[in-house]
Amino acid sequence: MKNKEIYYYEDELNDEFSKAQITPRKIDENYIYLHKNPIWNICSILAQNVLSMPIKISYLKFKLKIKYIGKEKIKKYKKLGYFIYANHTQVFADTFIPSIPVYPKRNFFIVNPANVSMKGSGTIIEMLGAMPIPNERNGMKNFLEAIENRINKNYSITIYPEAHIWPYYTKIRPFKSVSFKYPVKMGKPAFCMTNTYKAYGKNKDKAKMITYIDGPFFADKTLPIKEQQEDLRNKIYNCMVERSKNNDIEIIKYEKK
Repeated sequence: MKNKEIYYYEDELNDEFSKAQITPRKIDENYIYLHKNPIWNICSILAQNVLSMPIKISYLKFKLKIKYIGKEKIKKYKKLGYFIYANHTQVFADTFIPSIPVYPKRNFFIVNPANVSMKGSGTIIEMLGAMPIPNERNGMKNFLEAIENRINKNYSITIYPEAHIWPYYTKIRPFKSVSFKYPVKMGKPAFCMTNTYKAYGKNKDKAKMITYIDGPFFADKTLPIKEQQEDLRNKIYNCMVERSKNNDIEIIKYEKK
């Protein structure tokens, strides 16, 4: 592509290319993950799985022209809670992409506190399934209880192990094994969704998204806990790296400083 944007990075683990500048709110022991108010919960279900679905489907279909490959792998586990790991390459769509193939199962997603920190829209994002990572140590207990609650209700939870958004990035950035402690601890399956970009159009200068679904992946129970996490991380990372080789267009070029 001619005149493509170039993003310069220094640190693949920590650099962030989201243009939103939001001061994150405090997520501590007072943050409510599991609401007892039935009205709030009804509104959340409606927002998450009814009212937002036409918007999600339309955006993915017309903006990204998305195609899923491997949906049947997830459908076999429709009566079981599981974790989904995905690469982080879309500002808005990354919260939509996992919801479609798992529907009607409710999908929750772990986010940075900044995602729920805007007045008004922060509450809507929470109702749509966002679960912010605590930025205060005393908030971790409630966070972990909420994850276990969602999984035991046979919902799915999506995690972006790369943590930071790199729009239209065509490789898989290295990520840590810390987020793989959840399926290891709870003995649940994990899947990965690898978002790739394929050229189309007369001049092959437009990109459509192909999302590959792979799994299930399970922890190797013969290993110590920490090694189980690392092993599960490696299985998913290697799978995503292989799938990323299907990218054949680069919308934004990334160069190391």
